[in-house]
Amino acid sequence: MKKIIPFIIILILIASCKSYNNDQVINNENVNSLVANDTVLISSEESDYEIIIIEPGFNSWLVSTARPEGYHSQDWLESRNAIMVQSWNQRNLQPGQYDPNLYELRIDYDTNTDYGYEVNYKLYNYFLYFQLKYKQRLSSFMPRI
Repeated sequence: MKKIIPFIIILILIASCKSYNNDQVINNENVNSLVANDTVLISSEESDYEIIIIEPGFNSWLVSTARPEGYHSQDWLESRNAIMVQSWNQRNLQPGQYDPNLYELRIDYDTNTDYGYEVNYKLYNYFLYFQLKYKQRLSSFMPRI
């Protein structure tokens, strides 16, 4: 049986959080708890940018294993994210060479935009988690914690 890869969504939205309708209702209680436990919403009060990551296990990994906020500078995180986003997007464009279930969506990350520390911190840590969990390398840097 083919291995089922979890549904991964990464979105950087360039609109205010207030413009989205959050009145979605899910009737199935199990699905509701899964979404609540495995969804990480990253938004910054000082910016209008947001990332939504739905990945089983990422939230608990972020809390228990990732380096604490403040460990890396925002400039450092931005430089690593730029490299890994570029690699991710190249793989997204090559579904014949890379598993399209892993690289489902393109990441819209502009290196000239200040997304804030929290967005860059959680995006970087998602890339670490992704590389370790799926045994992928998105850069020449070894993924380690």
